[in-house]
Amino acid sequence: MISRTFLILISLLFLSKMGISQSSAKPKLIIGIVVDQMRFDYLYKYWDRYCDDGFRKLVNEGYQCKNLQYNYVPTYTGPGHTSIYTGTTPERHGIVSNDWFEIKSQESVYCSEDKTAYTVGSETAGVGRMSPINMLSTTIGDELRVATNLRSRVFGVALKDRASILPAGHIANAAYWFDSKTGNWVSSSYYMNKLPDWLTKYNQSQPAMKYLKGNWETLYDINSYASSKPDSNAYERLFKGKTSATFPYNLSELMPLNDGQGLIRSTPFGNTITRELAEELIKQERLGKGNFSDMLCISFSSTDYVGHHFGTDAIETEDTYLRLDADLAKLLKFLNEWVGDENLLVFLTADHGGATVPSYLMDLKVPGGYMNYSIVTEKAEAWIKEYCGLDSVLLKLTNDQIYLDEKSVIKAGKNPKELQQLLADSLLLLDGIHYTSTATKMTNEEYTRGTKMLMQKGFYAKRSGQVLISMEPNWIEYAKTGTTHGSAYSYDTRVPMLWYGWKINHGSTADSYFIDDIAPTLSWLLNIPFPNACSGNPIRIPLKNYE
Repeated sequence: MISRTFLILISLLFLSKMGISQSSAKPKLIIGIVVDQMRFDYLYKYWDRYCDDGFRKLVNEGYQCKNLQYNYVPTYTGPGHTSIYTGTTPERHGIVSNDWFEIKSQESVYCSEDKTAYTVGSETAGVGRMSPINMLSTTIGDELRVATNLRSRVFGVALKDRASILPAGHIANAAYWFDSKTGNWVSSSYYMNKLPDWLTKYNQSQPAMKYLKGNWETLYDINSYASSKPDSNAYERLFKGKTSATFPYNLSELMPLNDGQGLIRSTPFGNTITRELAEELIKQERLGKGNFSDMLCISFSSTDYVGHHFGTDAIETEDTYLRLDADLAKLLKFLNEWVGDENLLVFLTADHGGATVPSYLMDLKVPGGYMNYSIVTEKAEAWIKEYCGLDSVLLKLTNDQIYLDEKSVIKAGKNPKELQQLLADSLLLLDGIHYTSTATKMTNEEYTRGTKMLMQKGFYAKRSGQVLISMEPNWIEYAKTGTTHGSAYSYDTRVPMLWYGWKINHGSTADSYFIDDIAPTLSWLLNIPFPNACSGNPIRIPLKNYE
């Protein structure tokens, strides 16, 4: 009699010959990782200092797209996270910035605000008045939920509400973010009426205070941080109450003047508590243990806070990435033990890059500068008055865009389109402004390359301004210490793109891909519909035994 074991072995061999994978037909668990403000070069700038099981593991065992770019401006957190998960750009998903000005209501709008919602998980009223209602399109998580008749579960976790809510989508099971006033992980009534019991209990341990009671010291000997500028230099912003930007940082002493428990955002330990919550959520919600693919969207936000504070070449920034690498190693080890790499699909990218501190480059005789938008506003208002005799037509200058009260221009007997072009042409006379365009051009013409294309893909008429500005390279509107992002240049647009786990073959490509290609790639892998406003195309990833 032929043994049962022998029959199983024969069957497995037959399936292998037929090109059918022995892993599950779909991944049990999908983990989307966004590292806030991570430039592509950070993968290699600190490569020799990374451990074998974090970033290196994703690169050495996964598939890397070495030329993935953002294909719109402005490059900010809200639109970045949204574009990753919707597979499209602000012109379609509507999240044109972190905040924008609504001409109709004459009010500024925050990208994830929802005045009908309330906080769940703390008494801090405003922190939970959030939801994805301002996002016009579906996400990959939404499509996954619909395709499985809501049996797949989707969650978001991040220090920032927008970095948790917008990726998770409209019909996510939950999104959680950090309340700096209480130290709690909170949510919104959009998702639930109260926190699950496990999270209420988890919050009682005050996870942030475990780290804020101690010091932030360098992970290794401070003299070994050769990729960074000296510990004390002129290009870093100081914490309040500290006379120099030098290690060690006594976090308990800094807390009272630096947003209390919110201080953890500007330390690498903000990433650590995010990773710890993600692992706890996976265990408590049993993600990856059902019959349908589950998804968790994780955003590591502290890299952005540290970058804004200290710049791209600080020891603080290097130490934050080395510690994030250690956190990634722990997360990947946990995930492998939880579901196994054969049932796990991970992707890692960033929501934007960051500019090298312009004042540093200028000291090295590199052209650059700092934009003063008060001066720009003053000049623009003078040109407007000369054209139509009005003082209050310029409503707002934000996100490198000018918002105009065009109804008043019409009442004055003038042509709004002429005023748009007048301002666009006149602004080019000012130092630091490289290119300008108008809402009229954005709506009436089609661009396929260059700055014009990036502006158009970031333009949504109901939320964008009437005059659009692009600064020269190495120009920012920011303080002369620390750095920011938002431009059309490669230091802001080129980011990592790593795929790892289920059926992913090792390799890399230098082919050009864009941020809106990520979501359709996931749809292709999962055999589900693209997000409903998708404009990208699947990335050609070589797969194991996949037809």
